[in-house]
Amino acid sequence: MAGWDYSIFWKEAMDQIQGELEEQEFAMWFNLEYSSSIENEITITVPSSFYRDQVKQRYQSYIEEKLHELTGKQLKLLIEIRAKKNEESSQRPNQSENNPKAEVKTHQNGKRSPSSTESQSAQKGKSPHPQLRKDYTFDSYVIGDNNSFAANAAIAIAKNPGTAYNPFLIYGGVGLGKTHLMQSIGNYIFSDSSSKVIYITAENFTNEFIQSIRDKTTQAFKNKYRYIDVLLIDDIHFLQKKIETQEELFHTFNALYDGNKQMVFTCDRPVSELKNLSDRLRSRFERGLNVDLQPPSYETRFAILKKKSDDKKIHIPNEIIELICRNVTTNVRDLEAALTKLVAYAELVGKDITIEIAQQQLKDVFASPKQSNVTIEVIQRVTAEYFALSFNDLKGKKRTKAIAYPRQLAMYIAREITEYSTTEVGMEFGGRDHTTVMHACQKIEERIRSDPTLDSTINTLIRSIKEYSAKT
Repeated sequence: MAGWDYSIFWKEAMDQIQGELEEQEFAMWFNLEYSSSIENEITITVPSSFYRDQVKQRYQSYIEEKLHELTGKQLKLLIEIRAKKNEESSQRPNQSENNPKAEVKTHQNGKRSPSSTESQSAQKGKSPHPQLRKDYTFDSYVIGDNNSFAANAAIAIAKNPGTAYNPFLIYGGVGLGKTHLMQSIGNYIFSDSSSKVIYITAENFTNEFIQSIRDKTTQAFKNKYRYIDVLLIDDIHFLQKKIETQEELFHTFNALYDGNKQMVFTCDRPVSELKNLSDRLRSRFERGLNVDLQPPSYETRFAILKKKSDDKKIHIPNEIIELICRNVTTNVRDLEAALTKLVAYAELVGKDITIEIAQQQLKDVFASPKQSNVTIEVIQRVTAEYFALSFNDLKGKKRTKAIAYPRQLAMYIAREITEYSTTEVGMEFGGRDHTTVMHACQKIEERIRSDPTLDSTINTLIRSIKEYSAKT
């Protein structure tokens, strides 16, 4: 074979593997680029050392077998780390001739995103945005199967604000990266153009609006928010019951939308679950693209912690990262908190982190009820058994007191120790509406206040649920 060029076989191997693996798995781990080859060896490149280690462990033998099937030769795969985009761009300053905004950098998990906003700002001599965290960029956002749709939508918005996905609303539980993703959009647009970007929390937006009424400067307030290019408002669930603020935001929304200006919002739940929100503002939030963030998978949790430790130039053995990832399953914030605690201990005591130290220092974190992989079905089965009911009773339509109370209790526990939304909980209880779940939780909270023994019952049930989960 002249020149030992195996590129055609490499492409065919990737096409076949893509057809054999799940879409998310292929997208995450097959950001592999053919580089060169010699008689018995193919060299490919990957984005990082972590990515290289994962590909070697998971897929190297699989890929080599596939190449053997296609070529009839025992080819060895040599995996090298790809040169970073900012290093390449210093050599080729005009590589994005058609659209400088669309320059991308590859994530360690195979997704592609806009290049570092911090380096863009440096190139343009532009100071960081005063309201945005400079470390909240697409480069530092780890993409996994729990957030790939939201992340890719955010990247598309960053490249072309005010077009297809407007408004853009990101919702999900605490610590899942909503603010990081929102500010990544703002940082990218701000650093890559002359666009005027404002980031603010819904609480501060409300406070500013109230202050403008007191100071009789409402027109200045209107001008500040209606004559901008990008508006980012965090935690819009705070707007519930704020009638006048909702009215002001409604008119601000219309002014920006009519001017094709990009709006991005975050919320801790779907907009449909917000109470005391005007119907017309709710319809505005739902007009564009709404995406949810779910708790990260094990692979994504591992990638997040590995990236955090690499960024901080801290060596954490893989077995300790694996320990944290197996026991902390809720969100990114809890993962980072566990890592921070270990690092702080190591620095203050002057000891290397071992498995024993990690288990000792994080035992309270690992024992937290919210860290267990509890399903709603487990909650239903344990609760039904406790009250001598059948599993189907809790999911059924009967509303007798003997069934309604345990059902409400199971719904309450599901909301307390899992990350499921009220909509998801309702669906698991016979397709009930989310308002039924909210009502059930309110009834149990009221009962806890009047019946001090109920806390003990709930704790007993939660212990039983965790024990059941650990066995299955």
